[in-house]
Amino acid sequence: MSSDFGKYLRIQLFGQSHSEALGVVIDGLPAGIEPDMDRILSRLKRRAPGGSALSSPRKEPDLPEILSGLAGGKTCGAPLCAVFRNKDTRSEDYDELKHIPRPGHADYTAYIKTGGANDIRGGGHFSARLTAPLVFAGALCAQLLEEKEIYIGAHIRSVGSVEDRPFDPVNTTPEALKELQQAPFPVLDRQAGQSMETHILDAAARKDSVGGIVECCVLGLPPGLGEPIFDGLENRISAAVFGIPAVKGIEFGDGFETARSTGSVNNDAFCYEGGRVRTKTNHNGGILGGLASGMPLIFRAAFKPTPSIGLPQDSVDLSTGTNTQLTVKGRHDPCVVPRAVPCVEAATAIALYDLYLGDKR
Repeated sequence: MSSDFGKYLRIQLFGQSHSEALGVVIDGLPAGIEPDMDRILSRLKRRAPGGSALSSPRKEPDLPEILSGLAGGKTCGAPLCAVFRNKDTRSEDYDELKHIPRPGHADYTAYIKTGGANDIRGGGHFSARLTAPLVFAGALCAQLLEEKEIYIGAHIRSVGSVEDRPFDPVNTTPEALKELQQAPFPVLDRQAGQSMETHILDAAARKDSVGGIVECCVLGLPPGLGEPIFDGLENRISAAVFGIPAVKGIEFGDGFETARSTGSVNNDAFCYEGGRVRTKTNHNGGILGGLASGMPLIFRAAFKPTPSIGLPQDSVDLSTGTNTQLTVKGRHDPCVVPRAVPCVEAATAIALYDLYLGDKR
């Protein structure tokens, strides 16, 4: 099963939603780095469940237990392994689902792939619970990138039909990104955020769910970072971001809107500003030919509605070969988007730091 990512910084996620523990092995970190545990725990807290009525009431401490890779509090060159103990599991909620796949989940496809041996509890290895170790790895990479004055931040661009204002594609600042990381509900327009929260709570009251979009911005990338063809910035970031469960689409810059544009509008004109080459606009999202242009890198990731909902749904009984209905039990987010923001930041940091290490070889 492919649960690893990276060429120069290699990470591998392991575990299941209801296994004793899950975690990550990170190979390729420079020796002598002291992880900023306060920053790491802050990012993990933003992702953790049970923080409000907007998320699953499952409560996990999400405290990483580092088993290897450190000596005297600093990386020692060995692979770093961190585990997260699962504490608040209710496996009995999944007893009836062994042979009845939940619509929208990987239950059926995993059942076929493993010959029925898949761990159904909480989605097993396909669970968003695996984003805890992903955020841990991403927090380390973000720390190393910030030492190079490369900053990553994201916000909730939309929930359902409710939209926040977008990032300024030319003039977003590192301070603005840091403010979002400290916000309990990361949006640029607080009134839009309040409307989003109401929209999520309304869906939950109907025993339904809602999707949305996370927009991410990266500042300070050196021009030329990336590789052509298959290892461009879009390619590698997309591969990492699609490792987050529920992601169904991604677009960079103006994305699909460029198909309705013209070259005279979509082309970003170059200029000198403060002795540096910049572009007057940023329709291409800071990427040209798979390489960083030096402008803000901006992309958006679309998240589907949480498939576990409290309404009756049609399914099949794989053990009897008959049609049936099910009502999903357990504890689930009515909208995954608020908790997905630090996950998108983490996946982006991992992809960029891997490319950064490759660029320096």
